[in-house]
Amino acid sequence: MSQSTEYAVVTGASSGIGAATARTLAANGYHVIAAARRMDRLKDLAAENSNIEAMELDVTDQGSVDALAAKLVGKNVTVVVSNAGGSFDGSLLLDSDVESWLKTFDVNVLGSVRVVKALVPHLRASGRGIIVVVTSTAGFIAYETGGSYTAAKHAERALVQTLRLELNGEPIRVTEIAPGMVKTDEFAVNRFAGDKVKAAKVYEGVEAPLTADDVAEAIRWSIMLPDHFNVDSMTIRPVAQAAQHKVHRVAKRD
Repeated sequence: MSQSTEYAVVTGASSGIGAATARTLAANGYHVIAAARRMDRLKDLAAENSNIEAMELDVTDQGSVDALAAKLVGKNVTVVVSNAGGSFDGSLLLDSDVESWLKTFDVNVLGSVRVVKALVPHLRASGRGIIVVVTSTAGFIAYETGGSYTAAKHAERALVQTLRLELNGEPIRVTEIAPGMVKTDEFAVNRFAGDKVKAAKVYEGVEAPLTADDVAEAIRWSIMLPDHFNVDSMTIRPVAQAAQHKVHRVAKRD
């Protein structure tokens, strides 16, 4: 591997936006460290492109994060995409399980904190870099049955904004990508505890929700801008979604 090769670390890379981002960055010349818990999926992903390398990572486990960081010592890491996250309940706040809130914060918020703390020294060693945190438009406004997720994404936005202030003066860009409605294989299914019927209703009548590839392209574009050009926050939605609560749905035809 050439010393000049740029490494990009993508968390949550075993499916959805993470996997799409790994593919996109690898196709654009980065050596991608595709990191997630499900090594079987990561190995299949890595088999698609020699620029993708699978590494096991559980962002809720400090030891796992530290082990990943140790494997990257001496590598030219210039990109960190903190994408691991998810929504794990669709309950009303008063009916919700606090354990679900703990899991949601641990994966989305603390997971990003662990990854950023462990990998910023690598960016500094490379002399330049960018941190992209994938949040959500749920971080802009609350909605019913989304209490744990919206609260976590609001917190993650605050994390990004704080980090940008604290890294000011260093050659490290900090970018937030905040997608609206994205149809992936797992997100809504996980939110509704595996209920595929409920998950399907989220996208019902929406002719063209965003795809994981759409989000990956927004991430790629932000990363590959000149080093002096920082995208503080990019909100992306399908045309059918004018706002978090305003979605055009086409009625079913008989």
